[in-house]
Amino acid sequence: MLQSFTRFLFIYILTFFSYSSILNAQSNQFLGQEKSSFFSNEKASLDETRNRFPEILHDVKILLSEVLIADHHLDTLEVIYNLSRIYDLLMEADQIGDMNQEDQEEFERFEKSFLDIYTHKLSTIKSSDAPVTAERFRRDITDALEPLAIEMGDTKFIVVDDRDGHIPLVRNKQVDQFITYFTTTKGRKQFAIWLQRYEEYKNLILPILKEHEMPEELMILAMIESGLNPKAYSRANASGMWQFIYSTGKSYGLKRDWYVDERRDFIKSTHAACEYLKDLNDQFDNWYLALAAYNCGAGRVSRASRLHQTYDFWQMHSLPRESRNYIPYYLAAAIIAKDPGKYGFEVPKVKPFEYEEVVLENSADLAVLARVAGIKVKKLRNYNPELRQSATPTDSPYLLKLPKGKKEQFLARWNSIPEAERFAPQFIVHRVRYGESLWTISKKYGASIHDIAAVNKLRNRHKIRVGNKLKVPMKGASLRTWGTKDNGGPAGHYKVTYKVKKGDTLGQIAEDYKTNASKIRRWNRLKYGSSLIYPGQKLKIWVKEG
Repeated sequence: MLQSFTRFLFIYILTFFSYSSILNAQSNQFLGQEKSSFFSNEKASLDETRNRFPEILHDVKILLSEVLIADHHLDTLEVIYNLSRIYDLLMEADQIGDMNQEDQEEFERFEKSFLDIYTHKLSTIKSSDAPVTAERFRRDITDALEPLAIEMGDTKFIVVDDRDGHIPLVRNKQVDQFITYFTTTKGRKQFAIWLQRYEEYKNLILPILKEHEMPEELMILAMIESGLNPKAYSRANASGMWQFIYSTGKSYGLKRDWYVDERRDFIKSTHAACEYLKDLNDQFDNWYLALAAYNCGAGRVSRASRLHQTYDFWQMHSLPRESRNYIPYYLAAAIIAKDPGKYGFEVPKVKPFEYEEVVLENSADLAVLARVAGIKVKKLRNYNPELRQSATPTDSPYLLKLPKGKKEQFLARWNSIPEAERFAPQFIVHRVRYGESLWTISKKYGASIHDIAAVNKLRNRHKIRVGNKLKVPMKGASLRTWGTKDNGGPAGHYKVTYKVKKGDTLGQIAEDYKTNASKIRRWNRLKYGSSLIYPGQKLKIWVKEG
């Protein structure tokens, strides 16, 4: 029964959003002869310069099948891990460069289907936590609402709030159109979620805005950009609460490497956003133009200003439609958030997001850290959304955020653990030899091309130099299970040793043995993040008797 469910999931995914010839060829192996390789293809070494986008898209589809299997078994940790891998690969796909028309259409089909599955078909994840919904929501509203004609000459509007030191809030036909959408249609549910997050994060964000002498209404910008979700992701390769793209984030001091993406750090990214917005406002001396530039770029706003010979945003008809809607969309959200009760919203009573920090001198495994702190790994990740792997960085001390009130307990228990049991991720250093490629190296060590490239910050995946030293994440890296024993299996179970075959994934093996992937990881000390199963590997599996 469970095996047929696995088969159904693969058929569903491959049929639902796959039309590329590469995937069709590989799907025959899924449904017939044997399962295709998870992150490699035998023909890759013959054509190292091929378009890698179909390969990445194939990988995310396989990962999505793992998500569905894990969700069926209510295996939340495995769902979160595989979703995180999908987001990273989708962002990598954006970084490849211009896609051809076929790849672009395939990408859009997958993204639409992925969002549908995420928001409607996963029982382990709340749809309100979807990291792609804010941008999609804004685009959907832009597509749904017809643009209103703007009167030439002086723009007519009603002033709602025009205090010194604040962004002026005004109403006109466009703003009222968005207010209506937020208060009387399906936008109401989404806005209620945003208000809840506003109350949760305002004690962190507003003091930073005040420190930089920035208007407090700018917090609404993070609301419409990401829904105040630190893990938000967009097709424009933007990430985090303030939706920085990589280049802009780097310019304002936000680091992105194998271990962390500081665009997702709600404190550091807010400081960076303040500096960026300050520069934009200094350039235009007009908050509406500065916010429009945040959306579509300073160059485009400058050209529109010169073309129309005006600094009045409402008269810049040459801006893209989404950008013309951006300011009224922002104003509608800011006006409602200023007085939610007036528009039929209740101010939600939520526990403010508060945290304490501890300094970790060496890299440590998140599962161990969470267990010591007495919280779940998911909650620890929510407090440290910038972490991309299942361990803290190795190259420098890391400030770990913990829920308020957990620091004292954490330090007492952490200091009592032997150093060896805290686990630091391990890497193999490989010197590139003549004739080798990333594909051959990944096959040799059982790591994925994507992980090797990310660890070594490789921009061109097709050119590696002979003699270069590459760090390769070790397969099967040990995951210490502090406070647990491994001298026997669960009561009423017997042990099976399974030899991994080509094309196997943890989700499929778990289905076959009526268990879940996270248990197989725990039984075999497989680390989330850098360890992949590989052909010939022997896995210990505890099977329920009968």
